[in-house]
Amino acid sequence: MTDPQERIAAALERMAPAPLAAPDFSAADAFVWHVNPERLVPVGRVNRVALDLLVGIDRSRDTLLANTLQFAKGLPANNALLWGARGMGKSSLVKAIHAEVLRQGLGLKIVELQREDLPTVGRLMEILAASEERFLLFCDDLSFSHDDEHYKSLKAVLDGGIAGRPENVLLYATSNRRHLMPRDMIENERGSAINPSEAVEEKVSLSDRFGLWLGFHACDQDSYLAMIRGYCDAFGVAIDDETLRAEAIEWQATRGARSGRVAWQFFTDLAGRKGVALSA
Repeated sequence: MTDPQERIAAALERMAPAPLAAPDFSAADAFVWHVNPERLVPVGRVNRVALDLLVGIDRSRDTLLANTLQFAKGLPANNALLWGARGMGKSSLVKAIHAEVLRQGLGLKIVELQREDLPTVGRLMEILAASEERFLLFCDDLSFSHDDEHYKSLKAVLDGGIAGRPENVLLYATSNRRHLMPRDMIENERGSAINPSEAVEEKVSLSDRFGLWLGFHACDQDSYLAMIRGYCDAFGVAIDDETLRAEAIEWQATRGARSGRVAWQFFTDLAGRKGVALSA
């Protein structure tokens, strides 16, 4: 019979994940972090649009691009939180800026981290820190509920703890919420806690750890139409201004919203009707 200690040791070994082999970062410029098992999966083709097609966010574009170029050159740079209206190009901007940095001949890898995988971010950081590459860690649609403890994992990575953030890793996150949680949740914390200011401060302080806050607001009709015209010109879809305006406004009305995402959805429909294929 097997010794009980040997059986226990074997069971623990099966439960503990094996050390992750160092990934081949030369395989791609983009990776996605997966868990169970933990691994970095290369992405051959990133889903993104060209930087010059993102209309109406010039200030945010210029600020984030300058920050990213600094980091890619080995200079000081800030973590960034892109917050605001849905569908206004927050995640598109991050991916487009990564492409622009590569176009300028600088080395920069982008790694996408899902919000639900935040508890594993410490191990991911260890892997990235061991590389000579520079990494843009990207977390899309970041937000937290009242009983969500995931924010503590991210809090230590941003600038807390003894180790802090590795010098070769920069974090960009997008959220629909400026403080990463709904306003009514903040009010509830203030109203129910023994020490209201401390209860709110613990969660709100996470957003304060981003050096750059870039706000994205709902676009007006002129910007909405300019986005679509830009797509038409870039992909060679022929349509006169009057027809485009009438159809785009009708599309917007049926959606009950006006944003960069709605503009792209209308353009996708228009390109299909015109028989124009859209390249990645």
